[in-house]
Formats: sequence, C-alpha cells, structure tokens
Amino acid sequence: MPATVEGGAVEVSGPCNHDNDTAKISAVLHDWEHRLGTRVVAAGFDTLHLGVAAPPVSEPDALLVAAERSAFCPDNVRQGRRPYTLTAYADRLTGAHRWDFWWD
Repeated sequence: MPATVEGGAVEVSGPCNHDNDTAKISAVLHDWEHRLGTRVVAAGFDTLHLGVAAPPVSEPDALLVAAERSAFCPDNVRQGRRPYTLTAYADRLTGAHRWDFWWD
C-alpha cells in the first residue's frame, strides 16, 4: 500500500479488498491529521502505520475514534485482540501514540 505526499495530500493505494477509493482513504487520513496529529510512518501492501500526536484520552472520545477506525479498517476489530468489541478496542486506543492497520 504505497503512500505518497503531494501538496499536503496523502495518497494511499489500497486496501483493495475493503475499499479501493483512495480519495476516501486520503480524506480520513487528512481528517485524523488535523484532529489528532496523525502522520503516516510506514505503509506496506496491506498495512498502514500512523504516529499519533494527540490520541484520544477520554472514554467518549476513544469510542468515537474506535468507531471511525472500525469503519476504516474492520479487520482491526474483528480479527484483532480479544474481546472483539468496540469498547475494548476503544480502551486500547486511549493514549496510544501508534496506530497500526492491516487488511486481509
């Protein structure tokens, strides 16, 4: 999943098996960059790794971000660490300065 930055925009090609609309993916990344200070650290064929300057710290904020991340990459919740719930996923995001995504 190559990522390029041109004129402040990030273009990520992939994940084809989930959503191949790179404009949507770039829009989500751009929104997180402005709200949470994310930066693309690395990208692979089916992975994306972000650094997060201002991760969610409250439960309501973490639940919102967990829902966004679940829509962006459902595999992280469905195939990640147990329990496979949005609340548990949100708990793991609270204060996390590194976000990893993968698509099967």
